[in-house]
Amino acid sequence: MKRHELLHALDQLLTPRQFKDYAPNGLQVEGREEIRRIVTAVTAGQSAIDSAIEQGADALLVHHGYFWKGESPVITGMKRNRLKALLDNDINLIGYHLPLDAHPTLGNNACLAKALGLALCGPMEAGNDLSIPVWGRFDTPVTETELCRRIDLALGRQPLCISGHDRPISTLGICSGGAPDYIDLAAELDLDAYLSGEVAERTFYSARELGVSYFAAGHHATERGGIQALGAYLHGEYGLQVTFVDVDNPV
Repeated sequence: MKRHELLHALDQLLTPRQFKDYAPNGLQVEGREEIRRIVTAVTAGQSAIDSAIEQGADALLVHHGYFWKGESPVITGMKRNRLKALLDNDINLIGYHLPLDAHPTLGNNACLAKALGLALCGPMEAGNDLSIPVWGRFDTPVTETELCRRIDLALGRQPLCISGHDRPISTLGICSGGAPDYIDLAAELDLDAYLSGEVAERTFYSARELGVSYFAAGHHATERGGIQALGAYLHGEYGLQVTFVDVDNPV
C-alpha cells in the first residue's frame, strides 16, 4: 500500500479536519513510500521507535505523536534522538489524537465503553457532534466495587475510585486520557459516575460535593484501546501487517 493511500484511508475514516486539535493529525514524519508493516503504540516514545526499527516497520502509527502546541520548536536532546531514529530508518510517523478519541466505533471512549459493558447513549456536550466525552447506561446498575473490577479486567490495573455517593451506578460518563474536569459536566447531566485517565487534587472535592463517583484508570491505560482497534481495522481491511507495542506506563 502506498503511503498516500494509507493516509487517505485514515483521513476518510477519522475525519481529522473536523477537529480543532493540539497537534497535527496524519503524517508527522515522512518515511518510505511503500507501507507493508505497521507498528502501533499509544505514544511515539523512543521505546516504540526502537520496536518499529527492530520489526522492520514502514510506519509507526500512534495516538500521541509530536509537535504539540506551546512546546519548544527546537530539535535537541530527546526530540532530536527520536526524529533521527525515524529519519535514519526511513520510518513514517503517523499520529491521530482527538479523532481517535472520538471515533464512534474505533475510538478510545467507544472501546472503553464496550469493554465495561456500557451502552453508549450520546455525547456529554449537548449539541456537539464532535464531543469527545460521552456517556452511557448499564443494563443493570453496578456497585463501585463491581465497576472497579470491570475496569481492572479491561485495562489490567486497579483504578483510583473517589466515591461521591452510596447508590448503584446506572449512568457513566467517559473521556479517556487527561480529562478529570469533565466531572463538572457529568454532575450537570446528573450522571452517577465519571471515568477518565488522570486525576487532579481538586477532583476529590468535586466528586464528594457534586455527588458523582470518579474513577481514574490511567492516561495510558485508557488510551490503548483505540490504537489497537485502528490497527486491527487496517489489518482486516487492507491486509497490512500490524503489531501493537504496549510500553509499560503507570501514568
